[in-house]
Amino acid sequence: MIQRIQSVFLALAAICTFALFATDVAETAGPVPSSQVFEDAHLTVFDSPLLIGGAAAVGLLTLVAIFLFGNRRLQRTMCTVAIILTVAYAAYGVLLWYNDAAATQAEVEPGVALPLLAILFAGLAGRYITKDEKLVRSADRLR
Repeated sequence: MIQRIQSVFLALAAICTFALFATDVAETAGPVPSSQVFEDAHLTVFDSPLLIGGAAAVGLLTLVAIFLFGNRRLQRTMCTVAIILTVAYAAYGVLLWYNDAAATQAEVEPGVALPLLAILFAGLAGRYITKDEKLVRSADRLR
């Protein structure tokens, strides 16, 4: 059902993922013309189409998973896929950051924690979906 704890965790994962579109991950003191990532002084999701697609896909995946409470197996699979995609686009973002010429000048912003929180919340949702499935199975055995 929608009011279960895993729905709250899935909603928090979606919020963290969509919040990446409004925050910076890293920032330099000023624009760096020789840099590809920090030429506008900010590392955001909008610096790469893969980052945009990854964040949007994970956000939509976790949002859709909220409403699949009737199919817990699919809901659990979607949580796992969301975690894998989050790790993938976060690793790609880190790769972009550290391969840039201005990486040494960049300072970490609070947005860097959002993918980690999304992974945490999706993992917690998956854990509670599994617990819910075990509870339903045990209730079925009693009938």
